[in-house]
Amino acid sequence: MVTQARSPRRDESVQIGALVPLTPPGWVEAGQHLLAGLELAVGEVNDAGGIGGRPLELVVRDTAADPLKAEAAVDELAGLGVAAVAGEYHSVVARAAAARADAAGLPYLCSSSVLDALTEQPTRWVARLSPPQSRGWRTYADFLLGAGHSRIAVATAPSVYWAAGTGILRDHLAARGGTVTELDTRTLDPTAVCDELVASGATALLLLAGTPEPAVPIVKAVRRDARLAEMLIGAPAGQPEFTEWAALLGDDGAAIPFLRYLPERLTPLGVRVGTALRERLGRAPSFVAFEGYDTIAVLADVLRSHGTDRAYDRARTAEAWPRVAVDGTRGRIRFSRTPGINVWQWTWAPIQVVDRDPAAPDRFRVLHAG
Repeated sequence: MVTQARSPRRDESVQIGALVPLTPPGWVEAGQHLLAGLELAVGEVNDAGGIGGRPLELVVRDTAADPLKAEAAVDELAGLGVAAVAGEYHSVVARAAAARADAAGLPYLCSSSVLDALTEQPTRWVARLSPPQSRGWRTYADFLLGAGHSRIAVATAPSVYWAAGTGILRDHLAARGGTVTELDTRTLDPTAVCDELVASGATALLLLAGTPEPAVPIVKAVRRDARLAEMLIGAPAGQPEFTEWAALLGDDGAAIPFLRYLPERLTPLGVRVGTALRERLGRAPSFVAFEGYDTIAVLADVLRSHGTDRAYDRARTAEAWPRVAVDGTRGRIRFSRTPGINVWQWTWAPIQVVDRDPAAPDRFRVLHAG
């Protein structure tokens, strides 16, 4: 017998706060992909009858990559009575949101931020879908070593995130005979970066700095310097994933390996969702869009288990993290306590090292998986 999905009552929504970078200096394209995944999943939840017959509603707040805006948004959303908070792409912003959510006793499912120290102390209120930076960037370091690169230079900018990444790379490479040389983009223009690369003897340059400035001018300078014709350029933070990168750099933006969080094969759900996301975005969805969809899939599953009372118990939601077992677009999602990580973590989120194919820059090549 086919059961007709119950139509949600539109006057009693279950609200989830969504933190998304939608204006500069936030990475707007990442925010658009994240929001597309969140919205698609919310629509499907509601088409299936909502949460106990009530519609799921996103209350979106633009963080613009500003930790203070994220803190204010979490405070506002907590006061509005949302059942949980979700989202964010920028790690430093997500860290601020996580601290505020922890203090407020508000469940927060972080979609796409990787900083290991998402909270300073262990918390029961916060869970995360994306892999921790230490795991992803060690995978990237293994890729470099496998490709014959042990002398690495990093073009850096001031940030807790970039500093953490540099430390992970240095420790992992040093244990295997490698070295890391830091080039400060505050004091070195792109031409000076090229000169320092030549002097360092590095065979790979990693862009640990923002886009488009200073990353794009550095790429252009290195590509045009005959002394650096064999230099590998890498961007572990994922700058080449988005169309803005290709639009700004053209062929120069190809063959620059980056991290993305997709499996070798999407689940059947992931294939279907990928098609829907492509239609919604008008272009191929990034891994961030899939993270957005999976965020709502997890929260909807958790909230459904709490019945249909109007006042959802936030403490019960947080207590459900270790019991989550949800089939997402990229695999079975379960949370556990990972050594060195203070939040509930999807331990085996997929990791790939990918680049844009020089023969067809709109196509991605998988170079390594971890």
